[in-house]
Order: sequence, then C-alpha cells, then structure tokens
Amino acid sequence: MTTYVRFATADDSTVRGGVLDGDVVREYTGCLFDGPSLAGRADRLTDVVLKAPLEPRHIIGIGKNFAAEGAAKPDAPELPILFFKPQTAVIGPGEPIVAPPGVREVQFEAELAVVIGKRCRDIRPEDADSHIFGFTVANDVAVPGFFHPDGHWTIGKSFDTFCPLGPVLVTSFDYRNAGIQSRVNGAEKQNSSIERIILPIDRMIAYISRFMTLQPGDVLLTGTPAGAGAVRDGDIVECRIEGIGSLVNPVRSSMSPQP
Repeated sequence: MTTYVRFATADDSTVRGGVLDGDVVREYTGCLFDGPSLAGRADRLTDVVLKAPLEPRHIIGIGKNFAAEGAAKPDAPELPILFFKPQTAVIGPGEPIVAPPGVREVQFEAELAVVIGKRCRDIRPEDADSHIFGFTVANDVAVPGFFHPDGHWTIGKSFDTFCPLGPVLVTSFDYRNAGIQSRVNGAEKQNSSIERIILPIDRMIAYISRFMTLQPGDVLLTGTPAGAGAVRDGDIVECRIEGIGSLVNPVRSSMSPQP
C-alpha cells in the first residue's frame, strides 16, 4: 500500500505531492496516476501542512445509500440518486467549512471517497476494482434548505468548502467492511460499517460508467450512515474511516473573522 498526500510548509506555500513514509513525507514529481517519481526532498510530517490529497477532476455523489443499523438491507435502486460537486468545494484537513451568507447551520456527512485511476466506460462490476486508484475520507457537506423541492440537490451540495477530503490517499484498502464514524466536538454522531452500503461500490462504478466516461482523478462519494446532522460556527467535525484516518475540519460562519 502506498499513502499519498499533498502538502505545503510554513516557509513555502507551494503545494507539493508526497508519499507518506512513517513520519516522513517524501516529495514526488510527475502525474499521480502515471507512476510519479520521488524527487529527493523529505520533510517530517510535523513540519508540513496537509492539503486535500488530490485535485479531483469530477466529484460525483450518491444519496440515500446506507441501510439503517439492524434493519434489513433493501435492494439497490434501479435509478440511484446522483449529484455533482464542483472542484471549488474541495478543501483539506484543518481548513474551515464556511457556511454561506444567511445560513446558520450546515450538515456534515462522513463518507468514503473512491478515486478512479483508469479510464472506464460501460464496464462490468467485476472489473471495477481494476479501475480504482485509491481511497480517502470525505465530508459531504450540504445545506438541505437549498435542495430543490423536485429533488435536485446540486445547489445545496455545491458551496465553496463543502467537500473536505483527506488526510491521505491510500491505494490499498478493504472498502467493503471498514468502519466509518463521525464526531462533533468529540461526541460520536455516526458509527457504522461500509458493509451497510446499499448500492455496492463496484456496482456504483459500473453504473456510472454506463452514461459517462470515468477518468483518472474522478472522485466518487459513496454515501453516509445514519447520524449525520447540523453543525454551526465554532464546531469541530471529525470524519473517520478505519484504515485511512481522520479528517478534521472546523465550521465557520461566513460572517465570522477568518484566521
């Protein structure tokens, strides 16, 4: 397994790609999806600021994709609820989720993010794994009050800062069984297993590839378990997936002074 990051340092705001080797970040050069090479630079993890571990090409989310704990898992829908988030929604660990003007609360959702590494079009579910590059943690932030009454979610999901990703991107991960949790100000809010996903990830990738070509850098947000809820100015949200790590972000009102 390789663990990738993107980082800057206190004395240089340039964002670089790196490979995490224990407590050392080793810079790489070249395309993340085409055999990057180590550049020779090495920094201690404590001396860098982690950013979102990649710059996504497209961000595609799925709604209502977790079965409740203890309940029978329903059949996967023939027409899943899908939506897009823009690249401008992406932030990294520690960066603030900013509520838009006039909004007091936003909703957090801990999710597994799947990163596509190979072009795919109209593939079979059994071929999906070979097109996955890696995995990271996502917080699919939203303002439900901006969801269209006819069911369109894009506006409520698309504000700047509404897609925290990180802290790392791992290339090997048991995505079918890992635990997924969230905490707000240290209090547990979500605690489930990715096994409770209704439309399995391999079928999700195959389904999406039927109507759009997926390419390296596309990110799929795979759904959130019960317990997601509202947060407001000053709250700290932690989204955690076993085997990847914890993504922590503060919440700020657009009217609050920014650091």
